[in-house]
Amino acid sequence: MRLLLTRPRKDAETLEILLKEMGIQSIIEPLLDICVFDGPDIECHAVAALAMTSANGVRAFAARSQQRQLPVYAVGDATARVAKDNGFPEIYSAAGTVCKLATLIINSLPPDAGIVLHPAANRVAGDLEGYLREAGFSYQREIIYEAVSAKHLSPSIVAQIQAGKIDGVVLFSPRTGATFKALAEKAGLIDALTSLRAYCLSKAVADTIISLSWLDVCTAENPTQASFLKLLDTY
Repeated sequence: MRLLLTRPRKDAETLEILLKEMGIQSIIEPLLDICVFDGPDIECHAVAALAMTSANGVRAFAARSQQRQLPVYAVGDATARVAKDNGFPEIYSAAGTVCKLATLIINSLPPDAGIVLHPAANRVAGDLEGYLREAGFSYQREIIYEAVSAKHLSPSIVAQIQAGKIDGVVLFSPRTGATFKALAEKAGLIDALTSLRAYCLSKAVADTIISLSWLDVCTAENPTQASFLKLLDTY
């Protein structure tokens, strides 16, 4: 099996290694490019904890701050691993969704502990702010990076899909799914997708590409990397 990995490059490279260990070949075509904004060190005065809803948020924060002693509440295990790799010693993983992350924070901290700082992109999924403010927490989102969508699929990828050299497409976010759909249509690949499977991290991702004529749309039981790898192991 040979899969197209559409995650941002650093995430895709990590996934590529895991897939290779499973005997799965892959090729990387990032559909989102992560651009960290320049600026001064992030102010962490009165901050009680960091809420991380993506690995890219962790990397962007690490590039803009030397602070590593604040506890990190990560949306999932992959994000938690990146936090560990970047030197954060106290990490808690919600192993799932933004809703589960909010629940983890609410059950772990008193509302008056201080600010929950959310390093994030200019566009975010879920309503972490709403959940936390409703529970009486002080929430602050620090916009420190941007995920820029690709404008087209590379000619090499288009040619390989048309030639049947790719068996499936890995999609990890609704935005990536929507981007792939738009670019596949732009490249005239709709008919070629009938021989490919879409491997999606969640139903929310699958919903963005379900209208295309795939051989099959396969969705992980839970929105975690472990569950996704388990999904792949069944094919």
